[in-house]
Amino acid sequence: MLPKPLLERVLLQALATGGDFAEIFVEDKYSTNLNMVGGKLETGLSGRDYGVGIRILKGFNYVYAYTNDDSEANLLKVAKTAADALVGAQRDQVIDLTRQEITNRHLIERYPHAVSKQDKVALMLRANNAALNYSSFISQVRVSYLDEDQKVLIANSDGLLVEDRRVRTRCSINAIASKGNEKQVGFYGPGASKGFEFYDEIDIEDYAREAARIAATMINADLCPSGRFPVIIDNEFGGVIFHEACGHSLEATSVAKKMSVFADRLGEKIASDVVSAVDDGTIPNAWGSQNIDDEGTPTRRNVLIENGILKSYMIDKLNGRRMGMASTGNSRRQSYRFAPTSRMTNTFILPGKHTRDEIIAATEFGLLATYMGGGSVRPATGEFNFAVREAYMVRNGRIAEPVRGATLIGKGSEILHNIDMVADNLARGQGMCGSASGSIPNDVGQPTIRVSEITVGGRKGAAK
Repeated sequence: MLPKPLLERVLLQALATGGDFAEIFVEDKYSTNLNMVGGKLETGLSGRDYGVGIRILKGFNYVYAYTNDDSEANLLKVAKTAADALVGAQRDQVIDLTRQEITNRHLIERYPHAVSKQDKVALMLRANNAALNYSSFISQVRVSYLDEDQKVLIANSDGLLVEDRRVRTRCSINAIASKGNEKQVGFYGPGASKGFEFYDEIDIEDYAREAARIAATMINADLCPSGRFPVIIDNEFGGVIFHEACGHSLEATSVAKKMSVFADRLGEKIASDVVSAVDDGTIPNAWGSQNIDDEGTPTRRNVLIENGILKSYMIDKLNGRRMGMASTGNSRRQSYRFAPTSRMTNTFILPGKHTRDEIIAATEFGLLATYMGGGSVRPATGEFNFAVREAYMVRNGRIAEPVRGATLIGKGSEILHNIDMVADNLARGQGMCGSASGSIPNDVGQPTIRVSEITVGGRKGAAK
């Protein structure tokens, strides 16, 4: 993407004022975004995004600059401007970049750029029609399609020179059910680090019908009661609770600054014995996977929690310096416009020894949250608030009536200790995560779990 001699000259310029580490991130990305409303294509955008980011570290401080002009004169100018922001003594440097080969875990059969726009629109139309025809309550369907083909080059003053290619695609369906003035939304958004062959491997119409089923079910549901009682959180996208309420607090971005409830707690018991969790960026073709992170470090499977004991954080180079720990391959960024920092990849709770049916049968009274919606969390305290997209009351060990309007409120550190049953039905769901280095693809996941007690926000006076 850029010649080695040029990269070396730019790195030398970046270190001219006394920085102790410099890095170049080059990105060349082609993407397609299509949006369909009511069976008609509303927006369509395809294009190329190209640019170069230059980062300089000095101790625990850093400077970041970026440009989309990769001429030698401009890159040297950008590097000098960034370097001038660091006050230090000039020193002699020698940089000898060595190209490193990586193992590609994510084989692609049909690159998105080789697929016509008509085929992509036809896929979206199939999803639209399947959702719309599911129920008379479905009043509108929105379908979004995304694909991207990203090439990156990373070079740094430690001598690293590595390149990678990342291909992803995703199709998201929002089905809206209406009854009078009431509206409910069902959502599903399957995605993978694959090409267009992904849609030969899944049935997009099944996902669309599931989105419609959620909306149609909830439009006819009773209001959820409020109180503190057991909550069963289903597998797959139920894992968004662990991702938000606990995962962000295990990222070095917050841990290194002591802005996490889990800071300085390695080796301590932070969850119940039945909880083990990992972040694994190596899963072939998974939505959140990469061969290398955005600093060029190979991704890996990091055991975060093992039988309730905190084993690891998710760490990037800069925050690793602050913590005195090595990178775990978790440095990520949305694009060359963002400096990287520690982020999750595919983060999930591992399977337990129970079945989903056993967990439900063991619950005299409680809530079954089958699909989670949006929420918010404060990593410093672990406090969270999540909407439940689809839920049911559990009575006498059986799934009872559907309820709507439920929210789950609590602290991640408390929830981890209150998980008392974990099923064996691990599944993962796809999402986008926004944080300090932009919006990036993540898998969330878990088996069905039961939290022995959690605050459920609902409607006062709703029948229990």
